[in-house]
Amino acid sequence: MASQDKPVLVVVGVGGMGQSIARRLGTGKTVLLADFNEDTLNGVVNTLKGDGFDVHAQVVDVSKPESLAALASAAAGLGPVMQVAHTAGLSPTQAPVGAILAVDLVGVAQSLDAFGEVIAQGGAGVVIASMAGQTAQPLTPEQERALASTPTGELAGLDFASEPAVADPGQAYGLAKRANQLRVQAASVAWGKRGARINSISPGIISTPMGQQELAGRSGGFMRAMIGASGTGRIGTPEDIAAAAAFLLSPEATFITGTDLLVDGGVIAALRNGALQMPH
Repeated sequence: MASQDKPVLVVVGVGGMGQSIARRLGTGKTVLLADFNEDTLNGVVNTLKGDGFDVHAQVVDVSKPESLAALASAAAGLGPVMQVAHTAGLSPTQAPVGAILAVDLVGVAQSLDAFGEVIAQGGAGVVIASMAGQTAQPLTPEQERALASTPTGELAGLDFASEPAVADPGQAYGLAKRANQLRVQAASVAWGKRGARINSISPGIISTPMGQQELAGRSGGFMRAMIGASGTGRIGTPEDIAAAAAFLLSPEATFITGTDLLVDGGVIAALRNGALQMPH
C-alpha cells in the first residue's frame, strides 16, 4: 500500500526510456507505471519491485480519454502527483497512419489534459516528442495554431492531420511529434495555473527496441548517416533521455516550462549547417 505522504511519479509507457526514467527518479517515491501491453507492464513492475522500488501498475490505452482519466485518478489516489513522464508512442515501422495519429497525436493531447487536472503544486511533466518534429513536412502558421489549440476531442477531425491527407506512417509520425511540441507549449499555461510545469523532450536516434527496429527498417541507412554526421557520432541511450527528464522534472528547472529540449547528439545541427542532407 502506497504512503499518501510520498510524492508520486507516473510513467506512461514502459519501453526503454520509460524504464530508465522510472529507475532514475523512482527512489523514495510511489511509482505508477502504465502501458498498453499488460504482460510487458507486469514484467517491468515485477523487476522494479525486486529491486526495491515502490511501484504500481495500471493498463492504459492512451488513445481513449476515459482510460487516461482513470489513470490520472488512480495516480492522484496514491498521493501528490509530482512528476509525470509520457513516453508512450508508436514508430513508423510499428503501425499504420491511423494508429500513429491516435496514439502519438491524440493520445499525447489527452494525457496533457488528464494529468493537467491532477498535477500537484510544484509538480512537473515531460512528454517524449522526437527530433522528427523538427524535420517533418513544414506546416503553415494556421496549421500549427490548429495543432496547438484545437480542443482535444476535435483533433482527429483536422483535415490535414487525418487520413487520407497524411500519406504514410513517416509523415504521420513527424506531424504527431511536431504537434506534441506545440501542445506542450499551449498546455504550459493551464499547468502553470496549478503551479506546475510541462515540457517536451525531442530525442534523436536512441538505442531502444523501437530505435533498433527503425534502424533495421527502410530508413536505417539514413539514420546511420545521421549518427555519423552528428557532433557526438554515436547513438543515444535511454539513460541520455532519463538524464534530460530528470533535469526538467527537478527543482533545478523551475523556470523552464512550455519548451522543447532537443536531445539528439547533434543531428539537427548537422542538418542545419549542411553537414548532412535530407534525402528527397
